[in-house]
Amino acid sequence: MNTETQVQEQHAHGPHFFVDIEGTVHPWPKDTITTEEIIALGGWPPSEGAIEIDKDNREHTLKPGETVHLKPGHAFAKRVLFKRG
Repeated sequence: MNTETQVQEQHAHGPHFFVDIEGTVHPWPKDTITTEEIIALGGWPPSEGAIEIDKDNREHTLKPGETVHLKPGHAFAKRVLFKRG
């Protein structure tokens, strides 16, 4: 069962949290979310990774398999990639 299907099934009981991923708010039924679940909800390639942004606007690059404990004021964004011009 994929992440989107799990979330939809759990919505029948009502979301417990809301996750802001690049400005789009997603209902989320658990107090934790993994790097892979963030990427799946965001809809970008896993190779781009994910960054946690806390309420003080500090960034933390998430590792594959990392679990984040959700708290108010957190948001997530895909990594901005740079290369030499």
